[in-house]
Amino acid sequence: MKRTYKVLKTDMELFGAALVQAHVYVVSVDEELRVTFEDYGGVVEEVKPESVKIAGKIFMRDQLEFRIDLVSGDDPE
Repeated sequence: MKRTYKVLKTDMELFGAALVQAHVYVVSVDEELRVTFEDYGGVVEEVKPESVKIAGKIFMRDQLEFRIDLVSGDDPE
């Protein structure tokens, strides 16, 4: 099984994750593309232009990445 993730960038992606109650986790990425896990996250509760509320905590959109795991089976090739 292959495990990948999707970065949620747009309002539509964040609203979609909220609608299906997907688990969203929060990371920061620095200039050297090092990823730091910030919060285990949870379900998106509120989306604003400048922030996202996840599991009762508010995270700034311009400083962090919001991700969901995508799980796919074996590739048919």
